[in-house]
Amino acid sequence: MGRGRDKRDNEADLSAGPGPVSRHANGGAVGAARHLGTLRGMPIWLKAVTGVMALVLVAGIAFAGFWFLRLQNNISKAPLNAGGESTESPGNDATGRLQILILGSDTRDGKNSQYGTADDSTGYGKSDVMMLMDISEDNKRVNVISFPRDLLVDIPDCKDKKTGKDYPARTGVMINEAMSEAGIGCAVDTVNKLTGMQVDHFMMADFNAVKELSNAVGGVEVCISDAVYDPDSRLRLPAGTSTVQGEMALAFLRTRHAFADGGDLGRIKAQQGFLSALTRKIKDDGTLSDPAKMLKIADVVTQNLTVDDGLASVPTLLTIGNRLKNIDIGKVAFVAVPTAPAPIDPNRLVIAEPAGAQLFSAMRKNVDLTDPTAPTTPSPTESATPSAAPTETAPPVPPYNKAIQPVTVANGSGVAGRAQEIVQALVSGGFAQTGQFLAQPVAKTAVYYGNGFDDVAADVAAMLGIPATLMIPAPGVTGVQVYLGSDFTTGTAYEAGSPAAALPQDIVNQTAGDKVCQQANPELIVRR
Repeated sequence: MGRGRDKRDNEADLSAGPGPVSRHANGGAVGAARHLGTLRGMPIWLKAVTGVMALVLVAGIAFAGFWFLRLQNNISKAPLNAGGESTESPGNDATGRLQILILGSDTRDGKNSQYGTADDSTGYGKSDVMMLMDISEDNKRVNVISFPRDLLVDIPDCKDKKTGKDYPARTGVMINEAMSEAGIGCAVDTVNKLTGMQVDHFMMADFNAVKELSNAVGGVEVCISDAVYDPDSRLRLPAGTSTVQGEMALAFLRTRHAFADGGDLGRIKAQQGFLSALTRKIKDDGTLSDPAKMLKIADVVTQNLTVDDGLASVPTLLTIGNRLKNIDIGKVAFVAVPTAPAPIDPNRLVIAEPAGAQLFSAMRKNVDLTDPTAPTTPSPTESATPSAAPTETAPPVPPYNKAIQPVTVANGSGVAGRAQEIVQALVSGGFAQTGQFLAQPVAKTAVYYGNGFDDVAADVAAMLGIPATLMIPAPGVTGVQVYLGSDFTTGTAYEAGSPAAALPQDIVNQTAGDKVCQQANPELIVRR
């Protein structure tokens, strides 16, 4: 209002001219004349500085607006789920615990056509890389869980939100096929089903993203034990440490043969090593605190990124990025899901039990994977373990036929014939459909149960005196499995109480603070 009034006064005074009005001490022209006099008397340098500051301010606002619109328009989005119902409310992006599924697409269209034809990646493409990033609520820890692309899993019913077509559930399918028919949301639903957790967001990048990002940060340092050449991915590196970017960075991440025994697990470790080095590079260079560097990387990433609807905004991406800024790189843990060769095909993998169920249980309980003995903070993703008997307020549980429930006993106690004793106790209790097998030795006893068998597991555990804290959901288990450990070697009543099943040894491959040199595949070592 003040500025408008001054302007009107100035216009009136100037139109009146330099007549007698200007001599009246209380006239409106006096204030305006003084104002004009002040401007005329302002030093030249002050006028220049004032003008420059005004230009910078206007340019800064325009610059910020330009980049906001550019980054926002870069983002592609897709539905988070493909039919799977959420079991909990969405996490708070600013303050809550978050699970973000990171996918690498093998699509060969557009900028990726040089890596094959469209026929090489059907439908929505397959997930060349699949990692679940778990950010703790207190922003002190990040777990990155890798799933091998050759892992056989059960894919739930999925619906393509774009076409409306329904795809029935499938059993024993490679996990990288989960998104090929019904889209990325089906991969999210598959991981939810497999882990018992709830993915909050996803990020999917393609081949070009790796090249552009590695160029944007000026290359990433990697290490390999021997000089290698892989003709399939065109990876060629000398022994020791090298800085890779562009095509060579992509080749390092894509190669399926250059590391370890040439399988998928060696590839995963190499990918984790690359991400560890990238994390150190960004932290050491102060990228997360440098707006110019952040804008450059954000521009590259958003041009090659597809995210869910809830993540498809620049402020949300910046919020999550800001949470990662101050995390100790020693608390960024890289883990591979425990696996074993599939019985039906040694070239495929299945979840290794009980290690897989122990890992997922620890994650649901928010255990620090780098220090499992540290106190945990209860997580909403860890649903209450069913008790042996319903509470007074619980609805009545429909009866089931004990005689037809599949219950197996895995003998990991180290005592020969131990499973038979437990089987006899179960049969006497009415569980007639039992089986037994010799298993890998473990220290802790646990009761694992598949989807829909929580009530059966509760009764089996109660019959053997096994506490409810040792009941662990395991989607890969059919029915109920009593896994005997060295803490339950005699009798049919468990006595050596334990708060929870232990984590597998060496579950963490490395942290972002570790500099790891990859072992070269002997078959691809370049001999001089």
